[in-house]
Amino acid sequence: MTESASTSKMHAQGPTGLLDGFSLEMTGRDIPELERAAPLIPAGTQINVTFLATENLDLRVAAARAVLSAGAVPVPHIAARRISSAEELDCTLAALQEAGAAQRVFVVGGDPSRPMGAYSSSRDVIESDLLAKHHVQQVSIAGYPEGHPDIDRDTLWRELEAKSALLKKQGLRGEIITQFGFDEKPIIEWVHEVRERGISTPIRIGVPGPAGVKRLVGFARRFGISANASIVKKYGFSLGNLMGTAGPDRLISALERDIDSRQLGEVRLHFYTFGGVETTAKWISSFRG
Repeated sequence: MTESASTSKMHAQGPTGLLDGFSLEMTGRDIPELERAAPLIPAGTQINVTFLATENLDLRVAAARAVLSAGAVPVPHIAARRISSAEELDCTLAALQEAGAAQRVFVVGGDPSRPMGAYSSSRDVIESDLLAKHHVQQVSIAGYPEGHPDIDRDTLWRELEAKSALLKKQGLRGEIITQFGFDEKPIIEWVHEVRERGISTPIRIGVPGPAGVKRLVGFARRFGISANASIVKKYGFSLGNLMGTAGPDRLISALERDIDSRQLGEVRLHFYTFGGVETTAKWISSFRG
């Protein structure tokens, strides 16, 4: 074992326990991978099911059922600006409820610059009475440590504060899942600011699972994530060589070192499975030793 790997494992078992209760992400097309990865995924692990424009409700519900069959907990995404009407949202939640997968959802704005229907933001969905109607108990919302390419920082903070307060008022358990990044510095600063603003909502820090460097850089550019030469070198790969693969060893070790749950409350990790659910599950199992 290399010194780097040994250090990574030492931090992974550190006092903050960021890897305890980690969560994963999958698409509807990842069901075969999930089935292969199931033996490596601890029972009760949250697995987010994305809301892609190329996948329909039946596929999302099938993915949620597969998560349940794997002994995990499905967290379906609800993309506000992709919902055409209150009727569609009602039908979506009803289908998830029938599958036993509506207790926890992740409500996001979604990619379209213009809403396809009545919901222009995640707050619009949360303010509706449909989550309560379908017995949703936990709602995850998005956080952006490095900002959002289309939303100014003041608005991001205002919305995060408002949604966290709204969930608490409605008696719903809230959770913040952040966009992924390569650099621990803005992530750690952002977590501290969340707590300084009086937001006690549990946080899941988004990290990219192991994947091809070219793929990671492509996703970073798409989502406005900093990926300049110095940052990616710090993370563990080079922009001059896009043919290899990279994992979040260094990033997780740095986060474990600098985030203290005794001061910052509940903070865990959420893995974006850019390299595949099975590959990510194997990597986590190996990293945890």
